Amino acid sequence: MIRNWTAAAAGALRTTPAPVTRTLIVLCCLVFLIGPASGLHPAHGSGEELLAAQRDYFRRWGVIPADLFDGSPAAVLTPATALFVHGSWVHLLGNMLFLHVFGPLTEARMGRMRFALCYAGCGYLALLGYAAANAGSERSLVGASGAISALLGAFLFLFPRGRVTSLLPFAFFLPVRLPAWAVLPFWAALQWAAAGRTPEGGPGVAYLAHLLGFALGFGCAWVWRGGATTVKSAPAPAPEGENQP
Repeated sequence: MIRNWTAAAAGALRTTPAPVTRTLIVLCCLVFLIGPASGLHPAHGSGEELLAAQRDYFRRWGVIPADLFDGSPAAVLTPATALFVHGSWVHLLGNMLFLHVFGPLTEARMGRMRFALCYAGCGYLALLGYAAANAGSERSLVGASGAISALLGAFLFLFPRGRVTSLLPFAFFLPVRLPAWAVLPFWAALQWAAAGRTPEGGPGVAYLAHLLGFALGFGCAWVWRGGATTVKSAPAPAPEGENQP
C-alpha cells in the first residue's frame, strides 16, 4: 500500500475518458470482494478458518520470493496476479484512491495501450525486483502499489507543474497546494527512508517495490516522450482526496 500524505486534486477527473483506469479499479475491487481478505464470503468461514483461508489465498496468488526463484513455472506468474490482490480494506481503498486520482490524466496523456503496458509491466518488475532483493523470503507480497507508484513516476514526468494537494502533519494537516515536482520526489524520499529502516510485515507490497515502480514509471514516460519533459501542467483542480495512514 502507498503510505504518504498526498492526494492529487484533478478537476478533469470527471470528464477525462479513462477506460483502462476504471477497468483496473473494478477488477481489483471484484477480486477483493470475492476473496477471503474481504471477510464477506461465508464460504471462507470465520475466525481461525478465515485466517487460514487468507493465508492460503495470499500464498497462492501473491509473490513469495523463495518460490519465485526455485524454478517453478507457476511462480513466474505471481508478480502479475499479485497486482490484483489486496490484504485488507484499507490496503485496497488506499491504492484505489491513488489510482482514481492519478490514473485518468496519466492515461489520457500516455494513451490507453502505453498506460496499460506501463501499469502492468512496471508493476510486475517492481515486485520482481523486490523478490530478487529478498530471494530467501517466504513472506507473501500482494497489492497494486508497485504499479500505482509507476503511475506517480509517470505523472511527475508528464505533469511536473501539476498541482498536488498535500496534507502535511507539520502544517497541522491543513491542505497545501504544491507542484508535483515538489511533492512526488518528497514522497519517494519517504519510501527510501522507510525501506531502509522498516521491515515489511504480513501480506503487502514492500517500500522497495514502491521505489522501483516509481523509477520505472518515470523512465517509461521519459522514453515514450522522447526525453522531452511535458511543458503543460495538469488542468486546474477541484480539491479531492484524503489522507492515507
